[in-house]
Amino acid sequence: MMVVKIGGSLVHGGFLEGILDDIAGRDGVVIVHGGGAVVTEIAEKLGVRQQFVTSPTGIRSRYTDKETAGIFAMVMAGRIGTDIVASLRARGVDAFGLSGVDGGLLVAERKKRLVIIDDRGRRRAIDGGYTGRILEVRASVLRALLDAGFTPVVSPLAISPEGEVLNVDADRAAAYVAAALRADRLLLLTNVAGLLDPEGRLVRELTLEDARERMKGVGPGMDKKLLAATEALDGGVGEVLIADGRIDKPISGALGGDRTVVRRGS
Repeated sequence: MMVVKIGGSLVHGGFLEGILDDIAGRDGVVIVHGGGAVVTEIAEKLGVRQQFVTSPTGIRSRYTDKETAGIFAMVMAGRIGTDIVASLRARGVDAFGLSGVDGGLLVAERKKRLVIIDDRGRRRAIDGGYTGRILEVRASVLRALLDAGFTPVVSPLAISPEGEVLNVDADRAAAYVAAALRADRLLLLTNVAGLLDPEGRLVRELTLEDARERMKGVGPGMDKKLLAATEALDGGVGEVLIADGRIDKPISGALGGDRTVVRRGS
C-alpha cells in the first residue's frame, strides 16, 4: 500500500494531470493533496489577507483565522478535491473524495496558542486560530474504501472533538494517514527533485536520524517534508520518498530511483 501526497505547488503549477496519469491503474493507493498556493490566490481575490508565521524551529506556516479556515475548507475539499476525483474518474479510476472531517477521518485538537518568531526575531505567543494538531486517524474509513475498490482522495481538513473544522498541514496529514494504515511507502511529490545538498546535488538516501538533523538547515517547505518523513517512519511506515512531481511519470520515476528516500536504517 502506498500513500501519495500531491504538493500544492504542483496543483497550482499545472502538473496535476501528469501525476494522475501515473496513478491510474495502480491499486492500493491513497491520495492526500495540498493546495496552499490556490488557497492564497482565492483568499486574495476575496480580499482576505493571508498571514504566515515562523515557529522557533524555523518552520513557516499559514496562520488560519476563522475567515481563512472557511476559505481553506472551500478550496481544499470543494475545488481541489473535487477536481482530482473528477480527473481520476475520467481515467477510469474509481476515486472517492473525502476530507478529514468526513467520517471523523482526521481528529485534531485546536491549538490554543502558537509560539512564533516575530519580525524582530523575538519569541511571541499568539492565539492558535483554527490550526489543528492531529490526534487520531480513523484508518477503518480508508480501509473500507480500499477494500471496496475505491481510491481515496483526502483533503487536509480535520475535525476537533468539539466539532470545529481545522486546517492541518498536508505533508503531516499524509504522514499520519500512512502510519495509521501501516503503509509500505509514503511518496511526497513536490516541485524539486528531492532533498538537495548545499551544492544543489540530489541526496538520494537518508536515515531517520539524518532526516532529523538536516531538518534544521533546509528551507521552508522541505523542512515540513523531512518532519513528515520522521513522523511516518516513527509510525511504522516502511519508507518515505521525496520526489519531483513535475517530470513525466513522476511516481514511476520515484519508484525507479529518481528521489530522496528516507529509511530507518543506514
